Amino acid sequence: MLDQMFANSTAPLLEQVVNFTEARHGVLAGNIANLDTPGYKTRDLSPQLFQEQLKEALAAQRQSPGKKSLGQSSLEQLSATGSRGKYEQLAEVDDSLTGMLRHDDNNASLEQQVTQISKNQSQHNLAINLMAQQFRLLRTAINERVG
Repeated sequence: MLDQMFANSTAPLLEQVVNFTEARHGVLAGNIANLDTPGYKTRDLSPQLFQEQLKEALAAQRQSPGKKSLGQSSLEQLSATGSRGKYEQLAEVDDSLTGMLRHDDNNASLEQQVTQISKNQSQHNLAINLMAQQFRLLRTAINERVG
């Protein structure tokens, strides 16, 4: 019954967003750490690809609603569970983040990386706040039913 309550909420979806933003933060922080590394090419986890896969998983969930919850469906393939493991296949050099030409062939720009980290942090915070709100609503519903 508890699984059913969570499966019908957006909690599994928000969990995947949190996992993705956490993994992406690690990649972006690595770009900043390598700003002075000669020949380093920036990497990023594609938010667009993640969103596409998330939409596909949601569509698959809606096609067969009784079989698996969202957290157990193909979104599990996206879950990093605290590490970058499964997101590594999404990591690639992001040509859109090229900075000014430098003699050491490093294309990392501090300003661009900080901007991407800020956007990623905002998305992470939004998902956490929405998830916390859902748990508050669930707690209220349980207290009303018990009381």
